[in-house]
Amino acid sequence: MPATSLAGLENFKERQMAKTRTERDSMGELQVPAEALWGAQTQRAVDNFPVSGLHIPRAMIRALGQIKAAAAEVNHGLGLLDAERTQAIVAAAEAVSAGEYDTQFPIDIFQTGSGTSSNMNANEVIAHIASAAAGVKIHPNDHVNMGASSNDTIPTSIHVAASVEVKEQLLPALAHLSKAIRRKGNSLKSVVKTGRTHLMDAMPVRFDQELSGWAQQIDNGIARVEAVLPRLHRLAQGGTAVGTGINAHPKFGKLIAAQLSKRCKVKFEPSPNYFESLSCQDTAVELSGALRVIAVSLNKIGNDLRWMNSGPLAGIGDISLQALQPGSSIMPGKVNPVIPESVVMVAAHVIGNDAAIAFAGAAGNFQLNVMLPVIAYNLLQSIELVANVSRLLADNAIATFKVNKPRIQQALDRNPILITAANAKIGYDAGSKIAKLAYKEGRPILEVAREHTDLPEAELRKLLDPAALTQGGIAG
Repeated sequence: MPATSLAGLENFKERQMAKTRTERDSMGELQVPAEALWGAQTQRAVDNFPVSGLHIPRAMIRALGQIKAAAAEVNHGLGLLDAERTQAIVAAAEAVSAGEYDTQFPIDIFQTGSGTSSNMNANEVIAHIASAAAGVKIHPNDHVNMGASSNDTIPTSIHVAASVEVKEQLLPALAHLSKAIRRKGNSLKSVVKTGRTHLMDAMPVRFDQELSGWAQQIDNGIARVEAVLPRLHRLAQGGTAVGTGINAHPKFGKLIAAQLSKRCKVKFEPSPNYFESLSCQDTAVELSGALRVIAVSLNKIGNDLRWMNSGPLAGIGDISLQALQPGSSIMPGKVNPVIPESVVMVAAHVIGNDAAIAFAGAAGNFQLNVMLPVIAYNLLQSIELVANVSRLLADNAIATFKVNKPRIQQALDRNPILITAANAKIGYDAGSKIAKLAYKEGRPILEVAREHTDLPEAELRKLLDPAALTQGGIAG
């Protein structure tokens, strides 16, 4: 080979070598990308788990940063960490929490079940940034992870992240949806429509009555989530490896809960039993269960909207949803109910996430649950999905749909089930005959009832007045 080619090859090898650096951990040396801020343990996890390409959520990185900053402050207050390292760790951890280093969290969700890899990822990145800023060696285990273990840090990060997301995103979004539904209902108090049971014509209801049921479903969902919060606000931090608190200061758990309360504006407290908080994820399962119920409620509302909007000619056609985009690549003019379709898909996904969380929650073996990363990922994703789609549903479907009054009135006038209101006057059997005849001949129920009862027309009109029938009680 010519000398120039050999020289070029050597230069290429040198350039390639320069793209990595050597890092060490208790298992030895390995190469890490030169620009990476993580260390050996993170790199081992990157190499070991090329599974899905899914990484820990932003909300969890945010929580881990807050936990590491709070831990440094507590350890400094206890006289265990010097001021210089404390200041550097806090600054680095806050930057991580703020999202400045999200690209430095490359580990797959499907990793070690304790989440140790992600905890060490945070420790190594924060230590790297802090060391560079302080000009002194800051060790990821000895300093950033002081008084803690992955086994209490990752469960704590799940509770902190979920608490913050519930407070900042989920509950406001659900409240917004409930308010939008009630506002829409109040604007339609005068509109009476045919009720439906079994997808078949039933007694009339007002729009505000129907929508009040939806709003109550969402309000009940809010109450279910709020009922979980006292347990969600209890933190595992302080239990360390197995719940005994080994290597942590006796006051560490109480103090870090107080510090995180200030940082996150959520009233956290130390778990009353670290053995429970490390060995199981029952609270995450409980919160996921509440989200599953909300998903079921959203699915009901979304499907009601789809049915009511169906048509515009061959369907029910009670309402017209806002036209947001073309509905077909081949059928011109077709417009589909895209927001409700998005809602029901989110519902399906959240219910699937809940099944995974329940299964993972059952993976508590002795002193530790070993499916923590997948619980964290699915739970935080479900919170995000429900929050986002609730706002979409409120703003782009509930608030904007139009009522097709002529269509509603036509169906209401021809609804034979209205004869139910005359049961007390003519009896069930006579009412049944009149209803069947009206169905068969396609005639208004008032017209048929006038021919087949002795009741005066004025009384029949009063008995069969759809608006009056929405009040309940005995007609007449």
